[in-house]
Amino acid sequence: MVKEFEHSNYWALILGGSSGLGLATAKKLAKHGMNICIVHRNSRSQHEIIEREFESIKKEGVLFKSFNIDAFKVDKRNEVILELSQLFDGKGRIRTLVHSVAKGNLKPMIADNKATLSSEDFNLTISAMAISLYDWTQAIFKGKLFGSDARIISFTSEGNTKAWKNYAAVSAAKVTLEAITRNIALEFAPYGIRANCIQAGVTDTASLRMIPGSEEIIKHTLLRNPNKRLTTPEDVANAVYLLSKDEAGWINGCVIPVDGGEHLS
Repeated sequence: MVKEFEHSNYWALILGGSSGLGLATAKKLAKHGMNICIVHRNSRSQHEIIEREFESIKKEGVLFKSFNIDAFKVDKRNEVILELSQLFDGKGRIRTLVHSVAKGNLKPMIADNKATLSSEDFNLTISAMAISLYDWTQAIFKGKLFGSDARIISFTSEGNTKAWKNYAAVSAAKVTLEAITRNIALEFAPYGIRANCIQAGVTDTASLRMIPGSEEIIKHTLLRNPNKRLTTPEDVANAVYLLSKDEAGWINGCVIPVDGGEHLS
């Protein structure tokens, strides 16, 4: 395997990298020689499993750093920036920022004897799953940690245009995420920063399983996808890797389906 990022002092900073798409991305980029920093939020009961996954990344021979913090708190974000600045010591640079945060409300708008969506639910979901991308981009930029040819990649879904029950707050967050990405792509381009969204197909992750009716979504996708299978985290990680390569430097401001053609029908 070609390790094109080896000896480059490139880092990937992955927000939400302890499972699912974020973890698969960390493993993929590490295999190609990119140093990895993961920001995650997990309980002590999950510690052993997560540490095993992190050890597998370290075995790729790359530098590794993780922070088990609340990525949405300003003081914690500033601590990460400061610590990375000291770790990089003017040599390391963030080549790829990956936003793989899944924190939102999955409540219906109308229900009998059940909680329904409030405006605060919308605010919390949009802040966590969309605005946090801008917050982290600004913090890294002001900390002068981006490389001269940096890539910002976030994950959206087909819920950006389709209405799914219980998905209204997350759908609004995905649309906001895409809008923020487009403007980052426009306004940060003069500084060598590219920003794109990957629209992943239905992927069997813990986040999907939290959506009411996820089993039906899976069954429908298996019939609908031309390849008759779900998207895997590795499929998405492969796309992040491609977007991180030098050759992808002219791709900017796009929403890119990575779903085997699922969006076609």
